Amino acid sequence: MIEQQTANDGRMSHWLAALLFFGAVAAIVAGLMFLTADGDEPALGVEGATTTTTAPEAVDVVAPIFTPGEEPVADAAEVILPSVVHIQTVGGLGSGVVYDADGLIITAAHVVEGSEEVRIRFSDGEQMTGTVLGTAPQVDIAVIQVDRTGLTPATFDTDKPRVGQLAVAVGSPWGLESTVTAGIISAVDQTNCSFDTCSAMVQTDAAINPGNSGGALVDRSGSVVGINVSIFTESGANDGVGFAVPSDIAIAYADSIVSGIPLETAFLGVTGESMLSDGQAGSVITSVVPDSAAEAAGLQVDDVVIAFDGVPILDQGDLIAQVRANQPGQTVDVLIVRDGEEQTVTVTLGVRTEETS
Repeated sequence: MIEQQTANDGRMSHWLAALLFFGAVAAIVAGLMFLTADGDEPALGVEGATTTTTAPEAVDVVAPIFTPGEEPVADAAEVILPSVVHIQTVGGLGSGVVYDADGLIITAAHVVEGSEEVRIRFSDGEQMTGTVLGTAPQVDIAVIQVDRTGLTPATFDTDKPRVGQLAVAVGSPWGLESTVTAGIISAVDQTNCSFDTCSAMVQTDAAINPGNSGGALVDRSGSVVGINVSIFTESGANDGVGFAVPSDIAIAYADSIVSGIPLETAFLGVTGESMLSDGQAGSVITSVVPDSAAEAAGLQVDDVVIAFDGVPILDQGDLIAQVRANQPGQTVDVLIVRDGEEQTVTVTLGVRTEETS
């Protein structure tokens, strides 16, 4: 092996010498061609030829600036990894995020569906049994309690993230614990209809696979901006379209589970269908529930809802998702098209009592 390496080194030396030789010749020829192109005779010592040499001006070259140790993905992962756990159930695997030092873990409802107890493995390797306190399937959030204190809770950023900002997903895809993937926030308020409901989600192209559900989607500071719950794929593989429950919604429902007080869901009071004709995107109202928030605000059948609280509404799923993203009692502006004219209707949302938007 050593002799082979030495032989290779000898051949490389010959090649290097040849390249240097031909490089020098090429440089001389290029110089001559440059002078000829400028209209001057080649400076080859020919009688009568005049050669003028001008010293080149000094040019300040600024080297690229690199900050040693600047690794935003690594920094974010270092912050969040101690707070992410691996979850094993009778039916499969998932992830979770510590959100209280005294043993509360938030995860996706579908991860613990049908389970009263699950197996938790922490980042330090310790394992123990956790009890499912409750689930909120309408937003795919659940809470697990473990008998352990002194945990490292994650920090949750409840402000809406920006499209294009760094996104880091941490969880246990395919059971591979403490796995970190990175990308960007692809969209916010993205409608995702799954598990018999439509919700407004944070979308990311950070790789999310089975087992990531319930894990953390964080920003560059390591703060959680969402709980990963699903992907969109036509191939069965990761296609770079993942969805996370926004932190504000996840925490609100987790707190309601822990307190035992059901979180009321906003209610608009209309039924509708997607507007697919005449080039008009939106949700056309097909009926208005009597004594509802919609009726009190003056919404009518055949009104086409095209924006809700500033978020564009492209179809009925968007309208359902945006209503559910708000709280009862909130006042929102609903942009509609009525008789071909746009107008804004102000609605104070009621409380959901049945399966309608």
